[in-house]
Amino acid sequence: MDDGEHTEPPGPKKALARWTPLIVAAAAALLAFTISPGGVDTLEEAGHYGFASLMPALVTLLLVFVTREVVSSLFVGIVTAGFVVRDLNIVDRFLIPSIGTANFAVILLVYLWFLGGLIGLWTRTGGARYFAEWARDRIVRGPRSAKFFAWLMGVVFHQGGTVSTILAGTTVRPVTDAERVSHEEVTYIVDSTASPIATLIPLNAWPLYVAGLLVGTIPIFATEQDVVTFFFRSLPLNFYAIFAVLMTLLFSLEVLPWEGKRMKAARLRARETGQLDRPEAEPLTSEELTVLKIPKGYTPGLIDFLVPLGVLVGTALTGVIGAAVEGVQAGSVEVFLASINVPIAEAFGLSVLSAMLVAIAKGMDVKGVVEGFVEGCKGVTIGAIILALAVTLGQVSQTLGTANYIVETTQHLLNPIFLPAVFMGICMAVAFSIGSSWGTYAVVFPLAMPLAYAISPDPFYLSLAFGAVLGGAVFGDQCSPISDTTILSSLACGGDIMDHVLTQLPLALAAAGMGAVLATLLAAFAV
Repeated sequence: MDDGEHTEPPGPKKALARWTPLIVAAAAALLAFTISPGGVDTLEEAGHYGFASLMPALVTLLLVFVTREVVSSLFVGIVTAGFVVRDLNIVDRFLIPSIGTANFAVILLVYLWFLGGLIGLWTRTGGARYFAEWARDRIVRGPRSAKFFAWLMGVVFHQGGTVSTILAGTTVRPVTDAERVSHEEVTYIVDSTASPIATLIPLNAWPLYVAGLLVGTIPIFATEQDVVTFFFRSLPLNFYAIFAVLMTLLFSLEVLPWEGKRMKAARLRARETGQLDRPEAEPLTSEELTVLKIPKGYTPGLIDFLVPLGVLVGTALTGVIGAAVEGVQAGSVEVFLASINVPIAEAFGLSVLSAMLVAIAKGMDVKGVVEGFVEGCKGVTIGAIILALAVTLGQVSQTLGTANYIVETTQHLLNPIFLPAVFMGICMAVAFSIGSSWGTYAVVFPLAMPLAYAISPDPFYLSLAFGAVLGGAVFGDQCSPISDTTILSSLACGGDIMDHVLTQLPLALAAAGMGAVLATLLAAFAV
């Protein structure tokens, strides 16, 4: 008699599902090698490798949606790029040049170690939990007001995608967690008020970056100041960003008539059961960042949260304030924009230091403080791996000319009435594929604006095209599972990346659809 447990062998369907990622990866690698023209000469002549330029991004996106596993999908995408360029030494060809840079070092240091260390310290001091209770008693009256608080913080922290997601997510998560707001909800709010807000309240580097891309491309862009002025004049026609922010506000107030099946299920799950994530979810924030380990005898207080947060925000804003003073003295908006340099690394570093000093001053021993910081860093290890691979895949897309190929194959769609919507669609596809709005701008803007000008030099029509490029790229960056803002918002809010992507995508698509329709209607009148 066998009284042990029987383990049923996997059925054919489960076995096939298990091998599907490997089958897809092998087929993609073979296809990429077969269709790629290979060689540097081809890349220099055409600016891309043809359809093979799309293969790494397509493989990554396909696998990430099929398997819901980001790390292996990103890695397979990078390996596929090795077959495209016919160089399988992806470490030397792609990984080291991408992650062995000063820019990635800043990402690793600031957004992962400093952020993880700060949250780890709060698990020792109880500062974030104390603030959540304080906000709940004095500001927040339930899930709806907690979500509005998250939206408001997203608007306040309008510096740009990555900065906004980290600052807003770190601030609001204790409050929304305490009010049973699902991580899918709060991550959507934080992500959808990051880059969209940065293009609507562009008191940051965005206007000058775009100006550098467009100066001299058409007659009305003779100087960078001309482009900056045009950027601000075109803000009302950046329809995706406007609809995204407004829909997020309505969603926060819980008056949006439709939120999508998955988001609705997440909201009901959190309210009824208190489960902030799906049972099968894999949140980026690990146990080291969520379980309180307050030492015996240590009394949490509001100071444990507000001092580090105040140092973080205050230091970050010094760059804007200093730039504003210079701009006023010079009487120039261009001087103000050119002078903005947010010291985000210093802000996070000083914030962590202040959290340590407060804890020590209140009686925690140095060993406990250091252990809290180290455990917080350990808690974001998976985020570091994902970001490293995402940054590498972005470099892969740039090397292979992915964006160039997409633009070249779609530029024949030049109907004047539909052109703004076509621009939006192209930018959505490019940014979703490469995970970068700025990378999309660098490729599309210098092509899009001369095309629009050739069709109609009318300033209103040009602003429609300009706003479409701005909004389309932001959509792709916001929704792509390989975008830094998607990853960092999930990290800061403690959510699962793919749960965030799948719940956010229907809402973002609705905003993009309304924006494209409105742009088309206005283009019909303009032309």
